[in-house]
Amino acid sequence: MHALLRNLLLLSVLPMLALSTPGLSSAEGPSLIDQLVQQTGVSTTQAEGGAGAVFNLAKERLQPEQFSKVASAVPDMGALLQAAPKKSSGMSGMLGGASSLLGGMSGNTVGGLASLTGAFSQLGLAPNMIGQFVPIIQGFVAGNGGSAVGGLLDSVLK
Repeated sequence: MHALLRNLLLLSVLPMLALSTPGLSSAEGPSLIDQLVQQTGVSTTQAEGGAGAVFNLAKERLQPEQFSKVASAVPDMGALLQAAPKKSSGMSGMLGGASSLLGGMSGNTVGGLASLTGAFSQLGLAPNMIGQFVPIIQGFVAGNGGSAVGGLLDSVLK
């Protein structure tokens, strides 16, 4: 009888844990972090930090009410922002080489995203990973928040 109660309790708690734990899939599909890990091969810590760095850049560039719309499309936005590496003044020299390493992106995008190079470096990620993260993040935001919210994020990542 005791084992039966324990199993019933576990069955009732596990779905709640899956919905509240970052990185776990919900009924709506894979989380942003799951998508980044699966599509880029990075670790969960790197995915969280890289996404946080991208969202911190968006937070700096968008008006507060605009960023609020983006944030509402991303579960656990606060945790992602906290996971981003802290800015380091020693990384500024790396920005010059970022343009060539981000290959395939427009000149405007490279200039806008070069500020992410230091954060990605602190996470052990090459600068070209920025170009892999951004489309996944943009797609996730647009998928969850709609094309208008996706457009807000897109506007600051160019």
